[in-house]
Amino acid sequence: MLRNAFSQARQKKKDQRKADLRRAILHYEARLGGELFGPVLKGGRREFFCLDKHTWVWHEEWTDELKQRHVVTTRYDVRPNGVVKSQGTNSYQALNLEEAQNLYQAVQLYEEQVISQLRRLAQAA
Repeated sequence: MLRNAFSQARQKKKDQRKADLRRAILHYEARLGGELFGPVLKGGRREFFCLDKHTWVWHEEWTDELKQRHVVTTRYDVRPNGVVKSQGTNSYQALNLEEAQNLYQAVQLYEEQVISQLRRLAQAA
């Protein structure tokens, strides 16, 4: 019984380390992805990342000239019949052609630069 408790505790610790590592990698990817489209304004934040095999996220925060804080998160869901997006509490809507082309280019850049950077880091480890 005691042995089982130790085994469960070890497994829980291992699972937590795995979750922490996954979260750290996701944050790193998001930051790199946000830098693909130019510098982020001082005091701002931009992230672009692949959440899972069907979901991409664009998140941006900034303060305008009137010192108003803005936060926009766009979620792109890749579905068998196309890509839809949602911003905030709005319902999903299909992408227009220009948005679809922009997302496609962003994903290509992401894969070229972010994934290659992660591979380099993994090889160096």
